[in-house]
Parts: sequence; C-alpha cells; structure tokens
Amino acid sequence: MEGANSDAKNSELIRFGHYFLGLINDLKRRPEDAAKELNISVEDIMNIIEGRKEISSEIITRAKKIWPVNSRDFFLIEDDCPNGIKIMRVEDSAKSSRIMERGGAPYYEYRDTAVSSVGLFRPEWIEELCEVEDNDPNNNVVQWNKGHFMHQFTYFIGDVNYYYIGPDGKKNVAIMNTGDSVYGTPFRPHSFTTRKGASKNGLILALTYGNQLSGDTQQELSIMGKELGMPYWLDFSTRKKAFGALLNFHRTCASLSFEEFSKRTGIDKDALIQFEKGSEIPSYETNITLAKALNVNSRDLFPPDVIEDKVIVKYYKDAPRWYFPESTTTYHIVELSHSKTLPFSKAFEFTIEKSDDDELDLQVGLHQYVYNVGDESIKLNWQTKNTIKHDVLKSGDSAYIKPNVPHNFRGKGKLVILRIAGRIVGDAQRELSYLDEHDVNRAISETTMWFDPKTKH
Repeated sequence: MEGANSDAKNSELIRFGHYFLGLINDLKRRPEDAAKELNISVEDIMNIIEGRKEISSEIITRAKKIWPVNSRDFFLIEDDCPNGIKIMRVEDSAKSSRIMERGGAPYYEYRDTAVSSVGLFRPEWIEELCEVEDNDPNNNVVQWNKGHFMHQFTYFIGDVNYYYIGPDGKKNVAIMNTGDSVYGTPFRPHSFTTRKGASKNGLILALTYGNQLSGDTQQELSIMGKELGMPYWLDFSTRKKAFGALLNFHRTCASLSFEEFSKRTGIDKDALIQFEKGSEIPSYETNITLAKALNVNSRDLFPPDVIEDKVIVKYYKDAPRWYFPESTTTYHIVELSHSKTLPFSKAFEFTIEKSDDDELDLQVGLHQYVYNVGDESIKLNWQTKNTIKHDVLKSGDSAYIKPNVPHNFRGKGKLVILRIAGRIVGDAQRELSYLDEHDVNRAISETTMWFDPKTKH
C-alpha cells in the first residue's frame, strides 16, 4: 500500500512538473528567468519541472506577487480515480446517512453515493420521509426548497410526488413511479414526498451536477459581480430573441457599426437592426454571411433549436427504448429525462441481458455515474493501463467511470446511468481539435520549452 501511495505521489509530481513548464512557457519565462524572479536556484526550478520536487507555498506566494497568476493555478485537480473507476458500496453509502428536517419534522434521509474529484457529479440517494394524503400541489405539508445552483437529474423509485414551479409560475405536482425521471435547471424550487398508501417510503436518485458554469467560470462571474456579470446573460426566452441577442453580442465585441456591418454583408442596415431586435431569424445562407462579416463561425449565431421548459418530466411508459450494440441484444436501453440545452448530459436505464463475454463494448467520452437499481449483482469489467480489471456492483452499489475507459457490464440486472460533460467536451473539445494531431500531446502534457536557445532554426 505504501508503494502504491508513493507511485501516486510521484505521478502527481510529474504531472505538476509538466503543468508548471506549460505555465512558465505561457508567461514566456525560461527556467533561469523563473528561478531569478522567484529567488531560487535553477536546479530547484528544474527539479520542480522534472517532477523531483514539490513546489512550496513560499514559492507560490512569491509567484502570485510578480506574475499574473492565482493560487488555484498552482494546484492540480486531484485524481482519486487512477484506475479509471471508483466504486462506493451500499454499506458505505448507508454509513453516510443523515436526516434532514423541514418544517420542524423529518423530511428526507440523505445518503452519499459514488463521487469523484475528477467529475462534476454530486449524487445523492434520498428517501422521502414525508407522506401526503392527496396530490394537491398547494398541500401545506409539502416543504419547498429555494432551488440550488447545480443541474439535477432525478430517477424515481416507488410512489413519489414531485413538486415544481411551472412556466406560468404556479405550483405543480407530477405523480411519479419507478422508472420515471425529471431534469430540472438550476435554482428551480422543488420538493418530493411519499404518497399515502405506498408499501414503503419512496426513493429518488437526485443526481446533481455542474456544467460549463461551474469551477473557473463561476469564479470569473463572481469577480465580475452583478454590474459586470449580468450583461453576459442573453434573452433566450424565444428563438428570435436569442438570435438577436447573439448577433448584438458578437457585433459589439467586434466594434462594428451598422454602416460597416451593412458594407461587409451587403444587407440593408435596417434589416440588420431588425435582426438584432429579434424580429426574425435569417436564412441559413444569410446567417453564414453575417458570421463571415463578424469573423466567427456560423454556429456561434445559431439560436437554440427549441426553447424548453425549465423542468422536463418524462414518464417511463413514454420513454424511447432500443438495444445496443447493433449486433447483439446485450443492453436494453431506456432514454430518461434530459435537456437539449445540455447536449452532453444523457441519462439512461440499462437492462443487462448478456451474462458473459470478453468484449469491452462501451467507451464513452463523458463522465459516467452508475447505480445498480436492480436486485441482482452486475459484473463490471474495464481496461486501464493495458490491464483488464474486474469488479462486481451489488444492488445499491454505485460507481464513477472516467471518460474513454473501455468497459462492459455483464449479468442479468438493471442500472441507472447518467453521463455528463466535463471541462473538455463542447467548445474546449473544438479548440483542441483545431490543433494538429501531433500537437495534442503537448496540450495534454507539456514537456518542451517553446523554443530551444541552443539551436538555430
């Protein structure tokens, strides 16, 4: 165990060294420049870069004073999942139990499930301790929360009422049963109760998670404050307003007058003004013309395909379902609630129908949360560092799976799977893909100075 900890420590030092080299490259400092400014030896700098020495808090403090950096620039995301998968047993989940009161009485029992510092999941098992005698959304027994920052996917087990605020601002109740699901945007007030007559208290898997607004983005917004941060909000209440807001944002960022915009596009000035006012959405060809004049991609001007409700309820009986992969009937998949505004967030119920074979038939470029909602154990097989590993998910066990880990599930049982974006997919993935393929390794792990002072080029 001590050896494993040592290997992990060395790996982190090497990873930080590569990261630190990238940082001083970006600041256009050679190792000797960094050493001089930080008042340490070149040997010390090289030991940090090459992963032989940990950077001290004193050096970090000094760097913050002389370089345009923050403390968080010197701390790596901790990898608590070096083998690609992290499992939480149902027994450990039970140990995390805590009772939450609402209105002076027990309302929920919370339990933790699998979570990793690598992903943006904050998943909880929640038992509904409050029982209601009717389905009135205005029932005074129901205790509402104030909403929370994170997105939430909810999977229902048993007889559960879900209370939420509809698009008209009125209270609503959805009568949920096992397999039903809900997606809710951040800050939507909601609540859950067990219905009278249920054989046992209802359960939910409340899988909250961050997306693009989490982490550094949220930090930047907080630095901006309300005065400077609010202008980033664009009116997406309709598709026309969304297009107008996006067009205005990009035009003002480019400091283009309507006169100059009209010259570049050949489109009448009054028509451009009407586009920004949200009067209409131009044709695809016109959109390309507008984007070219603004030096942006046409996708940057496209509004959402649809304007969705803030809460999306999906009943199990209405959910699309299919088999995967094409050549087998290994997995019977039911598509659960999701939002088109989060294209990389996908929720499924997997029924495993193949007992055993060696094929690792799943590899997903998203972070995955897995919960065994069935009664039977499921075998989990995966590949990490050219080694095949095996484990078992018992009923009530949960797991986190890193992106792009080849894996499979075998046996006869049922899983709930939530897949979400990390920090890489979306615009970051596009930016990475603009690089030449041979440059991607340097983006992942920098090991080279940006120039060689000893060589003529």
